[in-house]
Amino acid sequence: MKNIDINEESLSKDLYSRLSKNYLKDVKNTIIRNALNNTNITDLAYDASKQSETNFVFSNEIKTMAVCNQERSGRCWIFAGLNVLREIVGKKLNIKNFELSQNYVALYDKLEKCNYMMTSIISLLNNDPSERVFMHVLTNGIQDGGQWDMFKNLVKKYGIVPQSVFKETFQSSNTHLLTTVLNSYIRNFAFEAKKLKETRKVKEISILKEKYLTNIYNAILNSFGVPPTKFNFEYYDIEDKYHIEKDLTPKAFFDKYIGKTIDEYVSIINSPTEDKPFNKVYTIDYLNNVIEGDPIKHLNLPMDRVKELVEKQISNNEVVWFGSDVGFYRGKEYWDDESLSLQGLFQIDTKWDKAGMLDFHASVMNHAMVITGFNKVDGVVNRYKIQNSWGSKVGTNGYFVMSDSWFDSFVYQVVILKKYLTKEELDAYNKEPIHLDPWDPMGTLAD
Repeated sequence: MKNIDINEESLSKDLYSRLSKNYLKDVKNTIIRNALNNTNITDLAYDASKQSETNFVFSNEIKTMAVCNQERSGRCWIFAGLNVLREIVGKKLNIKNFELSQNYVALYDKLEKCNYMMTSIISLLNNDPSERVFMHVLTNGIQDGGQWDMFKNLVKKYGIVPQSVFKETFQSSNTHLLTTVLNSYIRNFAFEAKKLKETRKVKEISILKEKYLTNIYNAILNSFGVPPTKFNFEYYDIEDKYHIEKDLTPKAFFDKYIGKTIDEYVSIINSPTEDKPFNKVYTIDYLNNVIEGDPIKHLNLPMDRVKELVEKQISNNEVVWFGSDVGFYRGKEYWDDESLSLQGLFQIDTKWDKAGMLDFHASVMNHAMVITGFNKVDGVVNRYKIQNSWGSKVGTNGYFVMSDSWFDSFVYQVVILKKYLTKEELDAYNKEPIHLDPWDPMGTLAD
């Protein structure tokens, strides 16, 4: 097939003249331009007729703890994961509110990701840096983001600690610069390792890697702090009675209050694209953190089944970790694709076919949160309650309302306990996964 001659598609003077005349003759453009001069696009596009749907009342709701704040970092998946675990710990100990240390998990995530990236680079040294997979590994680098299975790998290996034992630092809450430094350093490792490979000094590559890893370890601990190896856990229960558990290790704390429960959670996705038939399990190449940990696995199911599983889990007083695209139709308290009329404002529709948006990179997972409730009227769910990690000054004390329609369009992943899956679904999940490219949209939450 002959390609289109791009020179024939230039923005010519005649075409520009037609665009300009069409703009000026439409009086609505003057009104919209004047309004946008002093108004946020989201505020101007908001459809107030659906205000009643923002009612912060839910027929099925789990009373969860106060929201946390990830600050200026991309650690949402860690915050959401620890929000799930703290509810389990809180119920066992009858604690009204507390936090698990996000900094502790993030520290080891950074370290493991650096090791994983350098190991991936070594495996790709026979390729030129412009080869697509090698280029992806180098370009993407290590990021703050992650997936549920990556979270599971970290807490199983390193355990968990209360936030009171290992608090946030400025760097853990403002991660951009450290991440930039580490990525630059690891790319330099790739440059030096490539030279060693080309001069057949292969044995020296592992020595070089340990040298780099030593400096990376020092930089991470200098930024995030020295993680505790033993601690005392002090807390008040719901009746304000003081308790203390002495000489705990992070792993012992995890094993005592979470343990094998973590392995009961599996990742379910809704990706209606042709390359991912439903009822099959998928993994993403070159995406993980702990090398010896479990691979990332997603069981792809239709949206109706995804919602059914979410309802079952919440109805049993168990919250749901989920991944979504929060770049679209996000109001101050109510997230609904039908309440923001960008089509009416600009004649531009940013929400269309879900599979098409995935295939053509218009929408991808970029944020993880926790579903804590839903509202069902006459057998139909019309909204969900979500716990975010952006602090208590946004939404309703940090919680938001998500419409059922927004769920359909922009929720891509939920984490569900195995006990709610059918035998057929479990059998499918336990099969050898189909491998997806490293840049597949089902992996973007880790970016």
